Amino acid sequence: MMAGYQVHNRQGRYVGAASAFGMILLSIFHMGFYAASASVVPEPTYSFMRNATEAPAVSYYDYIIVGGGTAGCPLAATLSQNYSVLLLERGGSPYGNPNITNLAAFGAAMSDLSLSSPSQRFISEDGVINSRARVLGGASCLNAGFYTRASPEYVRDAGWDGNLVNESYQWGERKVAFEPTVRQWQAAVRDGLMEVGVQPYNGFTYDHIYGTKIGGTIFDEAGNRHTAADLLQYANPTGITVLLYASVHKILFGTRGTSRPVVHGVTFRDSRGIKHRAYVRPGGASEVIVSAGAIGSPQLLMLSGVGPADQLRAHNISVVLDQPLVGQGMSDNPMNAIFVPSPSPVEISLIQVVGITQFGSYIEAASGENFAGGSSARDYGMFSPKIGQLSTVPPKQRTPEVLAKAVEAMSALDAAAFRGGFILEKIMGPLSTGHLELRTRDVDDNPSITFNYFKDPEDLRRCVQGISTIERVIESRSFVNFTYDYFSMQQLLNMTVNSPINLLPKHRNSSTSLEQYCRDSVMTIWHYHGGCQVGKVVDRDYKVLGVDALRVIDGSTFNSSPGTNPQATVMMLGRYMGVQILNERLAREGSD
Repeated sequence: MMAGYQVHNRQGRYVGAASAFGMILLSIFHMGFYAASASVVPEPTYSFMRNATEAPAVSYYDYIIVGGGTAGCPLAATLSQNYSVLLLERGGSPYGNPNITNLAAFGAAMSDLSLSSPSQRFISEDGVINSRARVLGGASCLNAGFYTRASPEYVRDAGWDGNLVNESYQWGERKVAFEPTVRQWQAAVRDGLMEVGVQPYNGFTYDHIYGTKIGGTIFDEAGNRHTAADLLQYANPTGITVLLYASVHKILFGTRGTSRPVVHGVTFRDSRGIKHRAYVRPGGASEVIVSAGAIGSPQLLMLSGVGPADQLRAHNISVVLDQPLVGQGMSDNPMNAIFVPSPSPVEISLIQVVGITQFGSYIEAASGENFAGGSSARDYGMFSPKIGQLSTVPPKQRTPEVLAKAVEAMSALDAAAFRGGFILEKIMGPLSTGHLELRTRDVDDNPSITFNYFKDPEDLRRCVQGISTIERVIESRSFVNFTYDYFSMQQLLNMTVNSPINLLPKHRNSSTSLEQYCRDSVMTIWHYHGGCQVGKVVDRDYKVLGVDALRVIDGSTFNSSPGTNPQATVMMLGRYMGVQILNERLAREGSD
């Protein structure tokens, strides 16, 4: 274990057919819980946050940060202590939006397909439906809230300073991390994991330790979400400007008497389409820092002329730097799950328990009393009748009438059909990688993304072991109160895999071959990363290779996903690099 970064342990009758399970499972993953309500989160009053329509045509700052997400917010808050910072966020504020702030509404934001939605849906070339954040606070406004740190080995391999890593995690945890209350479903998953050998039990801890543990959550006891945007409470209000609905279209390059490109600013448009320019102050060590995420960061580099020259020229983009590795190394940790209908009432819970196995799979779970809830007119989530249920219907037959029938069928289901939960597994890494390519020159358009799920056979092996472990948990004594005697494991697998959970073709042997089950039932857990990786696109100080005054600091730099869930480490990285940049610059200025 590396010095500095240490782990510190803290202590009915079922109604409905298999076809109903498709809609149930989809609503679980992507429509959310809706049934409960939470108290209103007190909204921080940020005097420095405003709509980009109020921005001047031209402005100057010491640091310009593109992307107010999980890394961008802590980074901006830290740098503002000593320098002027402009934080540009393409979306709006998370505050005042109950679909973001309330645990009971988990998934609602991802089912919102409007242009004002805090999420932007995309479908990878693999046929897996996914989402990217479009809101201040980034993916921490959309995810299931699980908070857990990276392993000491991950920290060592990244070359980070262990003491500063600990301090940076703790800095964020004081604002956004909580210990969850474990109730009946999560307790059964915990006990089942230990019963089948995912040992030892490590209690409540943020640390990444083999065995079964209770992790942290960014939802407080009242069910209120706390996001990376809350970390702006640390900001110096006189040193920071946060602009919402500010879509950065291009990084501006120039030269200083040499052929090496140097960044001097960005152009962005406000919600009215008006163009603005923001420049870094001349002289000194001012920089533009891109924190737009694993999709937005490589996309923006390419649109600005840094990327594979052939691809850029194909889109009539002037080449600033031929960098063929931008957009490469894209990975998404595949998620596979088994839905378990329950004869007993279950609590509304998101990820709380995790089994960290020795074979490279992480086992997690969520549950709810009524995953449907609400009005029959509701769009039933990311895999709604519009997206999922109708994916098996030929496009010409996807009429409003067919859609209406699917929604009506969902609404007619007995409430007991929505009682239960799912147990999922996510593999570590992964080893399989893909790539990102531009579709258009419009920064608001999703690029083409291929993740190549299970291309590496080791990823598939880990999935099979993970699903096999889930099967044993479901069949364990600890889980007996949450399963029906008359559902065989093969039936449970069939119910899940035959749901329209992705756009992939199904196979007859999906429930008898776990390898095929993994391939056919693959989903995302939104832990995609890569595209601007360390050692390929950026150096270990996150400076873009081949140009000056430009860094990328976010999950696009990761070569693998940290820990069981990455958000804690992405927040940590923003704070960590903010401190590093401040120390480097203050030392340089002190020696002048």
